[in-house]
Amino acid sequence: MNMAARIIVVGGGAAGFFAAITAAERGGEVMLVEKTGRFLDKVRISGGGRCNVTHACFEAREFATRYPRGERALLSPFQKFSAGDTVVWFSERGVALKTEVDGRMFPVTDSSQTIVNCLFDAAQKAGVKLRLHCAIDSVARLPDGTFELATGAEKIAGDKLLLATGGCRAVAAGQLAVSLGHTLVAPVPSLFTFQIESEWLRSLAGVAVAAEVSVPAAKLRESGPLLVTHWGLSGPAVLKMSAWGARVLHDLNYRFPLYVNWLPGMNEEKLAAEFQARRETAGAKLVVNVPVAPLPGRLWEQLVLAAGIARDTRWSVMTRPQSQALSQQLLRSEFQVTGKSLNKDEFVTCGGVKLSEVDFKTMESRVCPGLYFAGELLDIDGITGGFNFQAAWTTGFVAGCAMAA
Repeated sequence: MNMAARIIVVGGGAAGFFAAITAAERGGEVMLVEKTGRFLDKVRISGGGRCNVTHACFEAREFATRYPRGERALLSPFQKFSAGDTVVWFSERGVALKTEVDGRMFPVTDSSQTIVNCLFDAAQKAGVKLRLHCAIDSVARLPDGTFELATGAEKIAGDKLLLATGGCRAVAAGQLAVSLGHTLVAPVPSLFTFQIESEWLRSLAGVAVAAEVSVPAAKLRESGPLLVTHWGLSGPAVLKMSAWGARVLHDLNYRFPLYVNWLPGMNEEKLAAEFQARRETAGAKLVVNVPVAPLPGRLWEQLVLAAGIARDTRWSVMTRPQSQALSQQLLRSEFQVTGKSLNKDEFVTCGGVKLSEVDFKTMESRVCPGLYFAGELLDIDGITGGFNFQAAWTTGFVAGCAMAA
């Protein structure tokens, strides 16, 4: 008679929980240990406390393109457990998800507690042993292939070990993997906002527009909603750029010129025609008072002033050089980025266990048999919108199945 595999999962976040549930539901004897006093902390606070569970994109290849690091590695896992499978998994356990306009999927309750409760119930039903305040100091692989984990004065033994300790914001977070022979790709932040010391820009905090941002120095360009904040620029366009450019922006020490095109649908010719029409039909009006759609009035006013056009200038007397300066300001405002602010909801890192050292068909280590990985400890990160959670569910599921097999 086969003994149930003794499986130890280190890390009580999304990936660790999902792997533990998956393995236990398939007959594995699973213990899940978490060093802090709470499980699923990131699940609780993500998406403003609503939990952006996944993204409504149901084709594996297409889904994988949303990962600046990990696209190719995730193709095989996504064939086994996709966003569609996530929706079904939660639905079968009584949690319905809904899709928002931008594709992000949330529980219909709009409360992350629904997801937390569902995962707890599933873990308890499957018989996962849950332990809090259990920090692992060291781990050793014994000659018989089993693992021994030291936590304080206690030792925990297991046949299989899954590390799902989360993003390596500090290299120490990856030390257990390194002690078992793995290489860490140096961690750098991903998903952050840009600090810009421009008085007039900061005075517009709260203004949101659809725009295009570019950093020629890093060959980066993104478009989408852009949000002006008290410290600079944020919103999906900036967050996406920070994910794709995580390494190169780190290498630039987060100091670089950023260009904003406030009117992505326009070009110089169209703007020149637009200005000419204003001269003819609204010549007596002040330039600052007649914005080009769809720009909000406050933003338009600041862009006019930033172009060096006096507040009392009327359309009828605007000179050609002034028109050109305004056109330049609208299509290519230049800002100096002086630093970054981490996006509190996401705190994602790029970096972690080197992907070539893991077999993505099973999530097992190629370096240390019996060792598995899931979630953000791997050098995988997605853009904002539910992709990081999906990578956690997927890698957790694949690892859980393989460990229980």
